[in-house]
Amino acid sequence: MTKEQYADVIVDISHEKLDRPFQYRVPEKLLGALAPGMCVAVPFGKGNRLINGYVLSLSGDCRFDPGKIKDIAGIVKGGVAAQDKMILLADWMRRNYGSTMIQALKTVLPAKKTVGRLEHKYLVRLLGREEILSLLGESIRKKQTAKERLLRELAEREEIPYGEAVGSLGVSPSTISSLEKAGAIRVESQRLFRNPVKLTRPKTQLPALSAGQQQIVDQVISDFDKGERGTYLVHGITGSGKTEVYMQLIGEMLKRGRQAIVLIPEIALTYQTLLRFFTRFGDRVSVLNSTLSLGEKYDQCERAKNGEIDVIIGPRSALFTPFPNIGLIVIDEEHESSYKSESSPKYHARETAIEVARLHGASVVLGSATPSLEAYYRARKGEYGLFTLKERLTGGALPQIHTVDLRKELKEGNRSIFSRKLQTLLAGGLERGEQSILFLNRRGYAGFVSCRACGYVMKCPHCDVSLSEHKNGLLICHYCGFQRPKPAGCPQCGSKYIMGFRAGTQQIEEKLKELFPGVRTLRMDGDTTKTKDSYEKILSAFAAGEADVLIGTQMIVKGHDFPRVTLVGILAADLSLGAADYRAGERTFQLLTQAAGRAGRGTIPGQVVIQTYQPEHYAIQRAAAQDYEGFYQEEILYRELMGYPPVCHMLAVQIFSREEEGGKKLAGQLAQWAGGLGWEQDSKEKGMGLRIIGPAPGAIGRINDIFRFVFYVKHENYDKLVQIKDLLEEKLETCRPLRESVQFDFDPVNVL
Repeated sequence: MTKEQYADVIVDISHEKLDRPFQYRVPEKLLGALAPGMCVAVPFGKGNRLINGYVLSLSGDCRFDPGKIKDIAGIVKGGVAAQDKMILLADWMRRNYGSTMIQALKTVLPAKKTVGRLEHKYLVRLLGREEILSLLGESIRKKQTAKERLLRELAEREEIPYGEAVGSLGVSPSTISSLEKAGAIRVESQRLFRNPVKLTRPKTQLPALSAGQQQIVDQVISDFDKGERGTYLVHGITGSGKTEVYMQLIGEMLKRGRQAIVLIPEIALTYQTLLRFFTRFGDRVSVLNSTLSLGEKYDQCERAKNGEIDVIIGPRSALFTPFPNIGLIVIDEEHESSYKSESSPKYHARETAIEVARLHGASVVLGSATPSLEAYYRARKGEYGLFTLKERLTGGALPQIHTVDLRKELKEGNRSIFSRKLQTLLAGGLERGEQSILFLNRRGYAGFVSCRACGYVMKCPHCDVSLSEHKNGLLICHYCGFQRPKPAGCPQCGSKYIMGFRAGTQQIEEKLKELFPGVRTLRMDGDTTKTKDSYEKILSAFAAGEADVLIGTQMIVKGHDFPRVTLVGILAADLSLGAADYRAGERTFQLLTQAAGRAGRGTIPGQVVIQTYQPEHYAIQRAAAQDYEGFYQEEILYRELMGYPPVCHMLAVQIFSREEEGGKKLAGQLAQWAGGLGWEQDSKEKGMGLRIIGPAPGAIGRINDIFRFVFYVKHENYDKLVQIKDLLEEKLETCRPLRESVQFDFDPVNVL
């Protein structure tokens, strides 16, 4: 008699109350066919409706009354199996970031379902030419015209593509089937994988590494070969050759039979990064990002599992590529906030990459010209290995930086978007046939629309944010999508002086063309990069010299390498300093330094103009001096004084509610519990260890008619915050709010 087998299954319902495994019996027909990670259909609830779930484990022990255990209905066709390591990773994410297990599993499973296979089918001739001619004569006598056409072709060719047979030859599948049954042909098929990489590989000579670059490669590989798996931070100025270090390290890993994942912060960087890696590694490289079709995503995961590719490039989701034997994870521009997920589980790619590396026995390399304070703080403490690259590979110096005080410009009568210095440098660059980049961190035709007579601001009726004016005359909410036409007069006082403030990228482009008639421009922002290939088209056109000036938002200043760009103009550099966020200074410094790094990457020296209303701010002064160490010393003192990350850890408890009073009440109750829980367990922490800020309405108090509240819990020990999160989840289990939901965000990079 076969011993009974039972499976722990996590059901596909993202609800906190169901965030535990349910035990099911494995029916006889599925014995030996199930494995952890497989997607199965199970009867659930009183009505036994079939829902999907994932097998977490299998055992012979039944924890409940065997008479009440239900049978697994079957394996879901097209369900993507999770590897054991993926289940372990999902469980780690659930515990460390606060989400349901099913949310974590759906995050780590890179392709949510299988899609139709691409196959190349063809007909193979099994008989000799004489036998085929004999069959042809029989078809002519019987007036079987379609079969006759196919046999004529088969008499001359040993293979015919299936598509050609049913297409241009007009042969039906039943006719093909009859010839197959007669033993004249065999239908064969070959699996084809969709490949999103459509590049040709030019022959290139591998560049020699500098002494500094070689030292990094030698150290990381030496540690790896000794069995030491570390996390390393490469702090290299813009243009110092960090990418070359990554490629050399990957080449060494491939020699050792390992695979590599390269994370980049923006899809906009994919094309240029992919081009460099493809030149080195050919079709062993692929890409995973949100611009791919479902079929392309699924096929890249299959190719990774089958060992057909060794290197994957993409944003944070590429971290979950199902490689069997990862040796290296690279996170380029590691300081970027896009590495933090804003949906549950709110994981950070840096910490998650270190956990993936631990599970695979891999190393992690972080790289940036402006490292995040978290990474640099840990490197200074010895938790990460620290390497510094201080010289540009081209031998050129860093660009000359001019800081322009816009207050002085206005006093002296210049009301233009462009300072006089920027205008002069733009004119000179255009005259010499050089390229320029103009960077603005604003989207749309204009910012908020207000009345110059009474100050009334046009706001979204569903969200506490102003509407943005677009060129088509519409006012649009960038949070919920609400639209309305721009009114002719002020809804409050009737004045006709209602208009938009702050220039957008479109307006910059128009003003530039007024100033320099005939200037060739390209614009890159959220509105011009909506289609699948828009990033590649704009960047390749600029690289090919089809425009003199590239105008855009943050995506144009991150990691791109254009040797002919000799001027970068940073418009309204200090806008990000006004953000209600403790990271405002850090983000401004990083943004300005990265933007400045786009100039002078070729042989011609570069120049940068920073236009600002706050030239005395330390973030702007240190960015102008390209002085990361000086900035770090000032910023870390502020973080220590205020108890912010990386000195302290911070847990944001976010409450969402359809009723304002209900959300406010639950936020207050949770904050009270969090404070009480912490102090009850260790009264010594009451003074400084545990601190609670809030609760308060979110920075945007309502989006899409959902009210938002938040409070923050600070503590030096991350595990303590995880413990508080666990205890709050237990409390929520007992009070079970019906109209409110709660999310947890550890060390948030964006305020709610």
